[in-house]
Amino acid sequence: MPLTIIRGDITKMNTDAIVNAANTSLKSGGGVCGAIFSAAGADKLQKACDKLAPIKTGEAVITKGFSLPAKHIIHAAGPVYRDGNQGEAAQLRSCYKNALNLAKKHKCNSIAFPLISSGIYGYPKAEALAVATNAISDWLMADEMDVSLVVFDKAAFALSSELHGEVKAFIHEMDVQERKEEQERSRRLFERTDSRYDEASASLSSASMAPPMMPAAQAPTASKFDFTEEFKPLDEPFSATLLRIIDAKGKSDVEVYKRANLDRKLFSKIRKGKGYMPSKKTAVALAVALELSLPETRDLLNRAGFALSRSVMFDVIIEYFISRRKYDIFEINNVLFEYDQQLLGG
Repeated sequence: MPLTIIRGDITKMNTDAIVNAANTSLKSGGGVCGAIFSAAGADKLQKACDKLAPIKTGEAVITKGFSLPAKHIIHAAGPVYRDGNQGEAAQLRSCYKNALNLAKKHKCNSIAFPLISSGIYGYPKAEALAVATNAISDWLMADEMDVSLVVFDKAAFALSSELHGEVKAFIHEMDVQERKEEQERSRRLFERTDSRYDEASASLSSASMAPPMMPAAQAPTASKFDFTEEFKPLDEPFSATLLRIIDAKGKSDVEVYKRANLDRKLFSKIRKGKGYMPSKKTAVALAVALELSLPETRDLLNRAGFALSRSVMFDVIIEYFISRRKYDIFEINNVLFEYDQQLLGG
């Protein structure tokens, strides 16, 4: 997956490069920086960093990974957060952009980032997350690389209070509505059952008063229908539907698979593979990339054998975004991660 969020220890990431949330002097510090120095071998890494120091805020340099599973460590100096009006967002964005460019220059195919500046540098976590996902997704629109955003635990991750509140309210609304619909279904079932009981009782009473009937002639046996010969597919296959929509929307393959957070090879498989059936998260990702309406999304999912349910958390979150025509797949994934759901893409 081009960009995914992982809960774990960045020092254990087996990627071509990991990013250190560095200070401008490239000295071992606290938090992520201290953990990386310790795991890599503090003395060896410090000697390598001393040859490159100092750097400016927003800049990035590269060293060996030493004792880490990663081949390289890219040291990016994040900004200290003051009030948000001192150019912090631009500096933080530069950290991600410069680190990605440096990884590409050194022929890295995969890279793992921490949430830079969100620790002791005081950058608000929700804002730091927004800058990170926007900077990385913009870079990925022009280039190819597997990118991971690694957070140690939920305390290091936060959505904006507005988005969190809206999603939480929507989930509650859907839960209430689902409960009401379930009660209505139960009421109707009870009424139908009760009605059938009354009809059966009336029929038995009538039968007990009627004279005996002669046995009816046996009905002729219906001829067997040969489904193997007569049946033909009534629905357009998923792949055919997808390609038709892409053409109708006037979008390119590259634009679609990048906006869907899909690997190019996977999308190629979808395009070329006859009868290919995607996973649900891949099908939803494509619906988001194509900016489909909720009915259009339901139809596309149906072609792959899926549906959206208001009793499934993943589905409710997807319905929230699509019903409001909010198609930023990385923002959607941030919310899915917050609720411990599988992420979109593949």
